Amino acid sequence: MRRGSWKIRIFIGLAIVAFAFIQKCSNTEENPYTGRSQHITMSADQEIAIGLQSAPEMAQQHGGLYPDQRLQAFVESVGNKLVQNSIARETPYQYDFHLLADDQTINAFALPGGQCFITYALFSQLNEAQLAGVLGHEIGHVIGRHSAERIADSQTWQTATMGATVGAGDMGSILGSIGQNTLLKNGRGDELESDELGVLFMIQSGYDPYEMIKVMEILKTAAGPNRTPEFQSTHPDPENRIAKIKEAIDKYKNQG
Repeated sequence: MRRGSWKIRIFIGLAIVAFAFIQKCSNTEENPYTGRSQHITMSADQEIAIGLQSAPEMAQQHGGLYPDQRLQAFVESVGNKLVQNSIARETPYQYDFHLLADDQTINAFALPGGQCFITYALFSQLNEAQLAGVLGHEIGHVIGRHSAERIADSQTWQTATMGATVGAGDMGSILGSIGQNTLLKNGRGDELESDELGVLFMIQSGYDPYEMIKVMEILKTAAGPNRTPEFQSTHPDPENRIAKIKEAIDKYKNQG
């Protein structure tokens, strides 16, 4: 009985793992704007809804919006210029650009569906072209559907880990660890793809793409000498990003 029970557990565990990866394959589609195949489980409308619903809370976490309407309008104008001069205008997403009041945290981020944010702490260190580089990078995250992809990948690994736990006990924790490392690796790939798209959008909008390199230098300085090692972070080291940005500039500079 004990041996039979063990066999049943293995069978059920393997079935769950197989289901997870079959589901992943069945939900794989090509991103029409980047040409990359992705595992996605939500529609563009769902991404937009998630972003709009989450935006107020995200702003609140950073002290709300910066009170100067003139600067808010400036951020919006730069962001909209990037959208109108790039493939972003052909996407179904609703792009909004927000300057956050947080003057301590150097950060910028995008929610699914087009809600883009930059903190005043970072904004205050940038000129217009550098701001365009940051916002172009965030638009790249939206077009790349990176949040939706990470959500889908996380769901796959959760299901696979459950199957491994049912079938082989400790194997579940091992698989979970592998999944976590894979998601970190994918996160770094997202950043590099967004950097490349940001460079392209800058060129198409008439900005000097080399200003994106200066943004990386600002981020490197802000992180300080004790910054988290690249392999422990979802963001590549700024030095590695600079090398990839230079490659992107060479790739797109004759297409502007």
